[in-house]
Amino acid sequence: MTAAEYDRVPRVMTADYDSPAAASLEAIWATKPGLYGWISTVDHKKIGIRYLVTAFVFLIVGGLEALVIRLQLARPNQALVTPEQYNELFSAHAITMIFLYAQPVLSGFSNYLFPLVLGARDMAFPRLNAFSYWVYLAAGLFMYASLFADAVPNNGWFNYVPYALKEYDPGANIDFYALGMVFLGVSTTVGAANFVVTFLRMRAPGMTLARVPILTWGTVTISVGNLLAVPSVSLAFFLLWTDRQFGTHFFRAESGGHPLLWQHLFWMFAHPWVYVVVLPAMGLVSDSLPFFCRRPLVGYTPVVVGTVTTMALGFGVWLHHMFATGIPFLALAFFSGASFAIAIPSAIAVFAWIATIWSGRPVLSCAFLYYAAFIVMFVIGGVSGVMTASVPADLQLTDTYFILAHIHYVLIGINLFAVLGALHVWFPKMTGRMIDEGLGKVVFWIILAGFNLAFLPMHWTGLIGMPRRIYTYPSGLGWETPNLITSVGAFVLALGLLIYFVNVLVSRRRGAPAGANPWDAPSLEWSMPSPPPSYNFAVIPRIASRHPLWEARLPSISRRSELRTGMALHNGREALATTALDAIPDAILKMPEDSPAPFIVTFALSVLFTGLLLQLWWLAGVAAVAVFVGALVWLWPERDLEQRAAGGQA
Repeated sequence: MTAAEYDRVPRVMTADYDSPAAASLEAIWATKPGLYGWISTVDHKKIGIRYLVTAFVFLIVGGLEALVIRLQLARPNQALVTPEQYNELFSAHAITMIFLYAQPVLSGFSNYLFPLVLGARDMAFPRLNAFSYWVYLAAGLFMYASLFADAVPNNGWFNYVPYALKEYDPGANIDFYALGMVFLGVSTTVGAANFVVTFLRMRAPGMTLARVPILTWGTVTISVGNLLAVPSVSLAFFLLWTDRQFGTHFFRAESGGHPLLWQHLFWMFAHPWVYVVVLPAMGLVSDSLPFFCRRPLVGYTPVVVGTVTTMALGFGVWLHHMFATGIPFLALAFFSGASFAIAIPSAIAVFAWIATIWSGRPVLSCAFLYYAAFIVMFVIGGVSGVMTASVPADLQLTDTYFILAHIHYVLIGINLFAVLGALHVWFPKMTGRMIDEGLGKVVFWIILAGFNLAFLPMHWTGLIGMPRRIYTYPSGLGWETPNLITSVGAFVLALGLLIYFVNVLVSRRRGAPAGANPWDAPSLEWSMPSPPPSYNFAVIPRIASRHPLWEARLPSISRRSELRTGMALHNGREALATTALDAIPDAILKMPEDSPAPFIVTFALSVLFTGLLLQLWWLAGVAAVAVFVGALVWLWPERDLEQRAAGGQA
């Protein structure tokens, strides 16, 4: 379909979402009721909410683990847990927060919002989208099953060799982690591919790359990064598993292997992963901060370029995690310079946010407060990270609590504050209810105070010499007071989060009705009812600017978007594909129906990884066959789909 052909398609009025045409679309796209519908749904909105709920559950679990750690370290010579239990606690806490919360929670927002802000009916591959969630859930449960086997991962999230080899850690602890990470990598990879294709091919007509909502840039950038980085860590964990199970020697120095190979493969993934859990959060802030400043974001193009540049540079700085490993000086100098340079594109975003606030008319809502705090936390975490880019400073700070403080300001200060603010913004769209603002502002100050009380003293604790990963410490070293303050702050933060979630749950049932656009926001998701119908858009809109709902008040915008009229696309589940650069209508896509196949394939994969863990090779073989058969059923052409496609072409 060419642009001229699209222009000749009759437009359909969309003012009434209760019209017979809308009811027909709802019947086509709605998820079936009951258990079957719950398992088989491919609705991106339901999948996005499932991601969010599951990620928040893991956040709570990881937070409880952190509280036990802080009780152990609140005073010297504590014996609340044994050294081995402490190893398992800090390992499980880090794995949970980094891999099972920080990135999946952002995937939840992206899954929910991508088609809505792009003007699409669904993600490009709806069944693959459902599969990515089920695998994420199964991988998380797989790793936490280690708790019941008394084999929780116990070598940190970094899992350095040779400590992770069989002779030093003979239990199944590391096997759970290695296989679980390969399993989780399947979810991350297929989800990343889905985001990239959706971004390139599912945008509304007229939504050129220069008009794309900025939150999508963060997600698509890290999705490309994940497609490049996740294979590295999956390979590393698979090679480690073969070293442990079959006596290979990829990482055994005495057999010709190289322990530093593990660190290279791991940090080639793990440093870009820092931006995976940051850039989408930055996108959420960049997209919704203007709602509360009553003006468009300052510097859209520089922020987009900075986002892409940050991810690109992120692949060139992994070695700064290895400055203390005896790397040649020339390599240290190169990676130190790259680590300094990566601060530049991040600083562009900070200046853009500040300029937007300065030149706007800020409304001090809960979301705005979280975003303002996010900017401060971003600067603190960024500056402490730049300090470690200096080789002499890093040699003194490495493996101290200073690094731990930096990590928490990045992973919680940046990620969590952005997420809590974004939940205030889009909760009304998801549920049709507002989160209570009065209680929300009280909760914000509790969380802000608890966070800084918990993690700011860690900088000082590290500077006076406290190493990471010790389960206790003697008195008289000057560590007592900052550790006690940190522990108190952790419980204050936990209290704030508890009240936050209670506020969310109560607001879900009793919150004030939201309406379609409670924030007077400019993007497409606010042009429909709250919560959105199953089909998203009654007709496909046509876009003429970055701010289609603000066009009347922005004199710089000459053309007007078509939001009230457009293509109906009601011959079964249909979506519009557009060209990658200019978003010119290109094809009408016949979208797949709901299916339990993604759930079934995930179940078979779970059995496969369980067989590998237990060394039941016959079980793993049977499960592999089941995965193959399930994939065939999933991908088998549907006769009804073929007939509808032929009817559409006719």
